[in-house]
Amino acid sequence: MDLRLYPRIYRPPTQSFFLFGPRGVGKSTWAKGLFTDARRIDLLDESLYQSYLTTPEIFSSELRPLRPRSWVIVDEIQRLPLLLNEVHRLIEERRLRFVLLGSSARKLKTSGTNLLAGRALKRNMYPLVPEEIGDDFAIEKTLQWGGLALIIKSPSPREALRAYVELYLKEEIKAEALVRNLSGFARFLPIAALFHGQVINVSGLARDAGVARTTVTGYLDILEDTLLAYRLSAFEARLRVRERKHPKLYWIDPGIVRAIKKQYGPIAMEERGALFEGWVAMLLRTYGEVREIFDELYYWAPAEAHRTEVDFLLHRGREFLAIEAKWNSRVSSQALLGLKAISELGNVVRRVLVYSGRREMKTADGIEIWPIDKFHGALSQGKLWP
Repeated sequence: MDLRLYPRIYRPPTQSFFLFGPRGVGKSTWAKGLFTDARRIDLLDESLYQSYLTTPEIFSSELRPLRPRSWVIVDEIQRLPLLLNEVHRLIEERRLRFVLLGSSARKLKTSGTNLLAGRALKRNMYPLVPEEIGDDFAIEKTLQWGGLALIIKSPSPREALRAYVELYLKEEIKAEALVRNLSGFARFLPIAALFHGQVINVSGLARDAGVARTTVTGYLDILEDTLLAYRLSAFEARLRVRERKHPKLYWIDPGIVRAIKKQYGPIAMEERGALFEGWVAMLLRTYGEVREIFDELYYWAPAEAHRTEVDFLLHRGREFLAIEAKWNSRVSSQALLGLKAISELGNVVRRVLVYSGRREMKTADGIEIWPIDKFHGALSQGKLWP
């Protein structure tokens, strides 16, 4: 399958920028397709990597003949953070522009790198969204195999996902020495996958994985730094109830989270809710960055009301937009409890339930009920807010 069939919605800045994203998301393909005349440097080339590692000045020497404002693509920049000193110098002295691709920001942060002190913007790339997939989009297929370009183009998504998880452990974790205890991290991963879409219980994770609580906190940082998962903070406001303080954990892709748990077959009914909610979270993160549709993203759940919550609370200016994601073809009164309760927050301009049914509806008190295509259509057309 040719990835050119799926043009991405990302637009490049006019100045140097970092582009982070998990392996296989399509960063290199996107960059090569847009910057056709750029000089490309791939740090997965071991001989090239070794030469720059021992003599970083070679990097600058090879790029010195380029004209000012020429583009240079550096793939897997996290492998050699020391090159950013040379990149900084070339931006300042030669006015070159860089596309710095990376599958992890961890080594860049831990090496004391300042990410070029504002001379390069930071962007993220996420799995494919329906707008990019077009007529080939099918929610069942997406929830089963995910939206990574690498997996979508594979003739055997099952084998590709299995290899992907093994590659992650081998190259991202072991080769980059991100953890000392690889077996402990390997035990942690499927347990963390069970928390997809749930409030994180660090003590429980530590107990089940057989590692220290502080170790689990470090493991969660690694998942975020390697861009496979992220923590969604709870919204805190001066309401009459106390909001929960613990974040929720979301994996970036439903195919990955299933592969981590070694689930490759048809989707079980008990999986659907979390997978669908996580996919909606990924859409919001994608459009939040690409189209800047909100300032902050939270979830809302009063601590005293354990069955009352709202999956996503978008904040823009002084306004809020509440979104609940439910894998149900019919809407029950129970599914609307959180959206009803959050009206007391104030400045909530829209409340939306996204579900797997086909009918668009609206309740008497103003809650809008949207099918999946209505939801991602509103995102792609910039019509999420009223």
